[in-house]
Amino acid sequence: MWKVKPPVTFPMETRYRPILEVIIDNSSLVPPDPMSQFHLRRCSPDEEFPDLSRNSTWMGRILTPAMYRRQFHRCTPSGVIFDDVIRPGLEEPGDWSSPVSVGCVAGDAQCYVLFCDFFDRVIEAHHQHTISSQTPEGDFNYDNLKGTCDLDRSYAARCEVSVVRGVDDFCFPTHCSRGERRQLLTLARRALQRLEEEKLPGQLLLLEELDQEQQRELNLDPPSSSQLRIGVARDWPDSRAVWVSKDGSLVVWVNMEDHLRLVSTRDDADVAEAFKCICINLQKLEEFYRELKHPFTWKQQLGWVSSSPADVGTGLRIRVHLRLQHLPRHKRLQDVLKRLRIRMHTTTALVSNLPFHFPESPALYCVSNAATFGPSEVGLTQLVVDGVKLLLAMEKRLEGGRDIDELVPTQK
Repeated sequence: MWKVKPPVTFPMETRYRPILEVIIDNSSLVPPDPMSQFHLRRCSPDEEFPDLSRNSTWMGRILTPAMYRRQFHRCTPSGVIFDDVIRPGLEEPGDWSSPVSVGCVAGDAQCYVLFCDFFDRVIEAHHQHTISSQTPEGDFNYDNLKGTCDLDRSYAARCEVSVVRGVDDFCFPTHCSRGERRQLLTLARRALQRLEEEKLPGQLLLLEELDQEQQRELNLDPPSSSQLRIGVARDWPDSRAVWVSKDGSLVVWVNMEDHLRLVSTRDDADVAEAFKCICINLQKLEEFYRELKHPFTWKQQLGWVSSSPADVGTGLRIRVHLRLQHLPRHKRLQDVLKRLRIRMHTTTALVSNLPFHFPESPALYCVSNAATFGPSEVGLTQLVVDGVKLLLAMEKRLEGGRDIDELVPTQK
């Protein structure tokens, strides 16, 4: 039985019942149902229910006909219906041998409230963390990192710390209009100009004005077929931009898969410095956007939210690229990664500059946090750094022909 078992007593949406089903005596105060303004040619919920028999995403595992019926006639004020939410998982049903993707996307921030019965379960399953009534606590104090973040440079090739944010009062990229996207670019230009005044000079580049050489330097690829199908790449490259600091320490992507994505990359694999750069500049941008009357999108029980439920909570990703030869072939690797709550996958780049790859040559692997919801920003960074150190200790043991069983951690 691969479907996630639903709650026995009542759906998660009951915590939002005062918002969703409140009965107001004065009917003039009751907001109109947006769906009443549409005349979509749809059949009954049972006839419209999608075929999920070969769907390996969290959406496909969690969605049931009863849940679909509950969401079917709902619509956010900006026009997002439930079929818009689940479209990514229907377009890309996933592979049972690959990591499970969420298979859904929020068209606007209100989706997390209106369709909470569905989203809450997806978030809990993906992040392996229970949603509670307590507000998630953030921690951007980079000095709270414990121990040293120095990684063995003979194995650690580079690192990248990134964070995504949504901007309040705007639909997310899968659903926003051209006008909204252009307004978001105007806001970003004003906020980033303030950042330059804070002694971090940089340049804002419109994607439509970049030449091929600049695109290669920024590792900018054309939109994927999946991005085109779910609508995130509509009107490409209109109003998409990238801001690059003069010293190369920070890159800010605007109107890509999220409203904003801050990236700090270091070739010396110094995770602490990359995390510090993100913390300092993200908090400055947060203040600038608040002054512009458009703060970043926050939900009390989820934390920071953006288009993908895979990024709720902190929106933080820590990636470390490692040269590994023995550990990727070890039979206990997947168990170790699960216990450490991190992920590892091979990259297209190889350590050797040769046009082909010898089996005895180490390949480049990317290690990152598996979840963004639950631990704080400092906690996630600490988790990845400690996990990478343990993986390197295991690799060194295997190089010497020794066993790694005593290094395998207990379940976190």
